Amino acid sequence: MTSEARIKGWCPGAWRPMATGDGLLVRVRPLGRLSRAQLLALCDASEAFGSGLIELTSRANLQLRGVSEAGWPELMAFLVEQALVDPDPEVERQPQLLLAPDWHVGDATHEAAHLLLARLAEMPPLPAKMGIVLDAGPLPVLGEASADFRLEQSASGALLVRADGRALGTPVDSVAAGVEHLVRLAHWFIESGGRESGRMRRHRAPMPGWAPALMPPAQADDRLTLGTHPQGAVFGLPFGRTTASVLRAAFESTMATAVRVTPWRRLLLENVGQAAAASIEGLLNDESDARLSMQACPGAPYCDQASVETLGLAERLAGRVEGSVHVSGCAKGCAYQKPAELCLTGRAGRFDLILGGRADDTPIATGLTETELEDYLENLNASRL
Repeated sequence: MTSEARIKGWCPGAWRPMATGDGLLVRVRPLGRLSRAQLLALCDASEAFGSGLIELTSRANLQLRGVSEAGWPELMAFLVEQALVDPDPEVERQPQLLLAPDWHVGDATHEAAHLLLARLAEMPPLPAKMGIVLDAGPLPVLGEASADFRLEQSASGALLVRADGRALGTPVDSVAAGVEHLVRLAHWFIESGGRESGRMRRHRAPMPGWAPALMPPAQADDRLTLGTHPQGAVFGLPFGRTTASVLRAAFESTMATAVRVTPWRRLLLENVGQAAAASIEGLLNDESDARLSMQACPGAPYCDQASVETLGLAERLAGRVEGSVHVSGCAKGCAYQKPAELCLTGRAGRFDLILGGRADDTPIATGLTETELEDYLENLNASRL
């Protein structure tokens, strides 16, 4: 990894924002859902205190960009008033809960969320990036989402608690027992030296005897597809970002009653009919749209570590390049930690081109301008025909 990619060992929050190239990044952690009033309040806050840009993260958080240090205290007062942020900063330090977005009131995922919320204070202090997935529907959907402990179902319908990085989990006989097991696992993680590992998947200590790995989870279901859904309609965000004005217009034109957030750059707007779901300007409603499968970080000028603009290039390349594409402003590769068939990494204002690798892997071409890059890709595509 190059020296210009500086890894930060924590994730931004609301009480602990992160300074970026365009101001403070303030991240709001909804428990899977925002009411209509909360979503509209978040749009108002984005425009009043930030740049109007809103991003959806891979942990189903919503973040506001461009907040000034002078405006941050007033923003926080507003977010607390709208129940978008807990008034106690310590709550933000608790492990994040990520819910399967198609939960129903009273189902296992919903029940587990409320039981676990009531017990988060019992958790030991965990490393900053740790989280818990609650994915207890008939078919797990969050298998690729970043988390350290998971509550999910097996193929036989049994509830499982599974540690990330382990193929098998421990069956439990009730949601309450599953929550108890999750709390106990968090303590075991710290007691067995997990703090040094930072994440469960990197922790090599053998699982305790009371957490036998006996059963695999059920085969994963597909993520939410764009279009109509039993609970409303699903829309995509180009490269995981949009503006407050687009979101506000979406709610006002569809009369959506709430929004479910997902880790896949998709939003589920509740109680939206088929006619209203047909098209919303600025959001994606076509599953074949190439921007859904492309990875791009904010780039310059939004990130102070990026030396190149990324989003415009990704937009121009959408549909022109086959396979998975990752456009990264620097070698840190925040948007995508896995290998991509084509990876473009910014370095000193130009691009390095990597085939089948990550943003910090060895390039096959270096120091390309955008024009040189596009010419190179045209030749590469021609050679594949």
